[in-house]
Amino acid sequence: MKLSRRQTLQTAGGLGLYGALVAIGLAPASVLAQGKAFDAAVFQAKTMADAIKALGAGAPAESKDVVINSPDIAENGAVVPVGIRSSIPKTDFMALLVDKNPNALAGAYTLLEGAEPDVNMRIKMGQSSDVIAIVRADGKYYMAKKEIKVTLGGCGG
Repeated sequence: MKLSRRQTLQTAGGLGLYGALVAIGLAPASVLAQGKAFDAAVFQAKTMADAIKALGAGAPAESKDVVINSPDIAENGAVVPVGIRSSIPKTDFMALLVDKNPNALAGAYTLLEGAEPDVNMRIKMGQSSDVIAIVRADGKYYMAKKEIKVTLGGCGG
């Protein structure tokens, strides 16, 4: 197979970038090796119960110290801003689950010691649904729940 000059440069550039990431410890393999590596079941979970079980949360206790910051009504389901904040000491993990999405897990974050337990993300929601924040603090799991309504063209969802 004969490569064009452009293909050769693209391949060499990609390998060079990967080599640089390996050298500074940011290669995907090293990222997966740090902290808790997720089981594939978490990403493939179709229901909230399956996702919570795959996260190892068992039956998390509802807590007013876990807050979901989001609009009550999202005008565009393709980009819904959602934040999770925890005021529970020693919070080291946060996850966001969306009930009616094809895959329940929308985001999961392992926090370093001393990090502020406050994460923000933009998620995609196909329809109005409950979102659940799961927080691990001092080895125990807590949760908060909020309904977000998605409107399509301002017509209510």
